[in-house]
Amino acid sequence: GVFQSYAVEVDIKDASNATCLYANWMMRFLITYESNTSDYKTTTLNLSSSVTHNGSVCGNDTQPALVAVQFGEGHSWSINFTKNNETYQGDFLTFTYNTNDTAVFPDAKRKGPVTVVVKDTSRPVLLNNVYVCHNQDIIEEENVTQIFWNVTVQAFVQNGTVSKKESRCRADTPTSAPTVLPTTANVTTVPTTTLSPAPTTPPKPVENPDTGNYSLKSGNKTCLLATVGLQLNVSQDKPLLININPKTTIADGVCGNTTATLRLNDGNSTLIGF
Repeated sequence: GVFQSYAVEVDIKDASNATCLYANWMMRFLITYESNTSDYKTTTLNLSSSVTHNGSVCGNDTQPALVAVQFGEGHSWSINFTKNNETYQGDFLTFTYNTNDTAVFPDAKRKGPVTVVVKDTSRPVLLNNVYVCHNQDIIEEENVTQIFWNVTVQAFVQNGTVSKKESRCRADTPTSAPTVLPTTANVTTVPTTTLSPAPTTPPKPVENPDTGNYSLKSGNKTCLLATVGLQLNVSQDKPLLININPKTTIADGVCGNTTATLRLNDGNSTLIGF
């Protein structure tokens, strides 16, 4: 198909009218939704020619920077950035689409805004460097596929001037030299030795996770409560079970009128968002 999509440019100024956050990128969304006939359809949501960036903020040493854009009939997207002494990095991407937009969702069974929050997996970027990614970057979460390309962004801009130094994404980085396969000229014949299989050691059972009590407040009122024991089953080179320890886990997040986000950080690079 042919998609009409517009580039977005956001140039946020600080109190002295100097640029503190700059972003220019293109994106579109593939959304699977339930129709009135209870079947599922996939639609494409593109940026319109009119985009606002209300709510975007510069950020500082203690407050995250935020790029927030609004477009179409009640759709919005945002990403927040955090920094340390040497780098900055995207934190969470929050996308809200509105199924009341009949041009995009002509027969949606569920009406109203739907919010999807996903962790940004991009690598940290050195301060005073621009993150650049010309190739497509695709993020899938729940029933939404987010597609980005031609991305240029710098958070925490220094001295009001966007840097000339670039940090390129993995997709833009040239691949390493191909591996040379063995040929008849460089193959050495080695006598074959039959080895007995190594004895297997049964994995040590992991105890059930401790139950934690997590809560969020809006003002002086509690707006979210969660009592839960959490265990992660991570499959990489080999299966790994991780218990989340409530004694060392910090809960934060935000409560809105229609959505709430709970984030749990165990202090060991494990971050879970609900």
